[in-house]
Amino acid sequence: MLRWAIAVLVLANAGYFAWTQGYLDGLGLSPLEQREPHRLAEQVKPDVLRLLNGPKATVNEPVALAPAPAPATAAEPAPAPTPTSAASEPASPATSGPSAAVQGPVSAAVAAANGPRSCWQATGFTETQTELLKAELALLGLPASSWQLSEVRSSGRWIVYMGRYDNNEQVERKKAELRGLGVQFREISAPGLAPGLALGTYSTEDAARQALQKTERDGVRTAKVAQERAESVSFTLRLPAITDGQRSAVDGLREAMSGKTLKSCG
Repeated sequence: MLRWAIAVLVLANAGYFAWTQGYLDGLGLSPLEQREPHRLAEQVKPDVLRLLNGPKATVNEPVALAPAPAPATAAEPAPAPTPTSAASEPASPATSGPSAAVQGPVSAAVAAANGPRSCWQATGFTETQTELLKAELALLGLPASSWQLSEVRSSGRWIVYMGRYDNNEQVERKKAELRGLGVQFREISAPGLAPGLALGTYSTEDAARQALQKTERDGVRTAKVAQERAESVSFTLRLPAITDGQRSAVDGLREAMSGKTLKSCG
């Protein structure tokens, strides 16, 4: 059965090919020709047509050229434009030349880059806060060369300390005793040490211990060495030359600025 189907398909294809190629014209079986003779009558000056990408004309072959326009005579002045023609057509804006305006949105940082510049800074950032600050400054469009983050290391502070007292009455009594001995002092407000008194402030623990020995020789028996402030590291943001617009944009970074505001470097 499959062989018969294949034979029928082969015969059908062979018959279609013979019909399309005109081999069956003698039998009156020819395809209908599609002709439109009226389009030849609608051609406009076919003799002046020349194919630019076709074969080049030889020396002996005439090349049809379009007739040149007749020169205007002096007696026929060129028609002047009517007053209404210029007014009826809207003027198009200039789009070329050095004075052409650049189209498209302009970032706030670029738009604020013109104008007088000055130095501004903010201090007291932690290392964690600087990571967010760096990212926000980059999003503002400020180049990395326009700002600096410098490390500021603060050494620890040691004191010759008296306290911690239970109440202000004890503090006043100790003040009176120190005045009687001629020992200078200041009140302490640091957490964990107040209310108390500092008899001297020093950058190292060794210096504070040496001062304690002198204090004991002066008659003070209840003093000791304590650390008023631990060593710390902070960062300072410095913008050496920015405009007022850029300064306002940086001050607007409230979360990244951690509540700090820019102050003049001077």
